Amino acid sequence: MQYVKRIRDLREDNDKTQQEIADYLGTSQTMYARYERGANEMPLRHLFKLCQYYRVSADYILGLTDKKR
Repeated sequence: MQYVKRIRDLREDNDKTQQEIADYLGTSQTMYARYERGANEMPLRHLFKLCQYYRVSADYILGLTDKKR
């Protein structure tokens, strides 16, 4: 699950906390932490919101490309 590393790296590169991203997604910090650990699969709606938030493509988050846009 390439997205596990990508969502953590994007969050850290943007100096955001798990709580800030969880609030943006409308989920709990605990659930977001589970996405970053790979314990739970992230719903598509959250993937789409993260793409908008970080201004990157879904392919980038999913690890299909190294180009952010």
